[in-house]
Amino acid sequence: MDLTQLSDIAIQAARSAGKVIMQFRKEEVLVEEKMGGASFASQVVTEVDRACETTILAHLLPSGKQFDLALLSEETEDDGSRFKKDFFWCIDPMDGTLPFINKQPGFSVSIALVAKDGTPYIGVVFDPSTDTLYHAIKGNGVYKNGKPWSIKNTNDHFTYVTDRRLMDTPHANEIEKLLNEKVAQLNLNGLKEMAGAGAVLNAIRVLENGPACMLKLPKKETGGGSTWDFAATACIFQELELPATNYEGGRLDLNKKEGTFMNHQGVYFANLTMYK
Repeated sequence: MDLTQLSDIAIQAARSAGKVIMQFRKEEVLVEEKMGGASFASQVVTEVDRACETTILAHLLPSGKQFDLALLSEETEDDGSRFKKDFFWCIDPMDGTLPFINKQPGFSVSIALVAKDGTPYIGVVFDPSTDTLYHAIKGNGVYKNGKPWSIKNTNDHFTYVTDRRLMDTPHANEIEKLLNEKVAQLNLNGLKEMAGAGAVLNAIRVLENGPACMLKLPKKETGGGSTWDFAATACIFQELELPATNYEGGRLDLNKKEGTFMNHQGVYFANLTMYK
């Protein structure tokens, strides 16, 4: 299987979906509800999400036939083929639907190729607002707009990247304590918050605004993001040798048999090699 060829296909698909998003960006779009997790963000869908998926699948489905790949996509019912085939495409046609609805940056296209054991082999993220593409291939490094990408932690403060503000987050006191411990541990000048994007671009913001992290605590309620929210960025982080783990520092379960939600284990992404 040619990972470079598949990565190129995924990049073309992501850019094509990005064009669809930007065509709709200034229009009023119909917002619908779907079966999802406990949060509103996991329950909303628009015609743009579906149009993006159609565009992406037009690029990816031929490769699925050629290389016998399964498919997991947010707007298509999970058929369980990801447990039978060696690899599957993992697609979030438009992550960050809420920022898109609110006409704010923070939405993106995310495409990953994941092995049956949950290892990400390809990660492609496209931010159409800035026309920026990030991609990684297992064993072949990370690229930003086609050029090798390295991370520099230049801030004198610690950045907490989150979809919702800390004050609106359950267990905010617990999270804030952990973050302040990190500030003290690294001898930094305080804590800053960066909120409002979808999970995919939040992970990218962690890389762009170091030292930084994003995290989600394990919880009983359904939610905490889904496999497609983390698969592509997990590949990028792993190629940078940075943490993309569950909350306890263990391996992310990117092919969970009981469903796609990550609430059972939480997540932790950071642009520091040291763990919490």
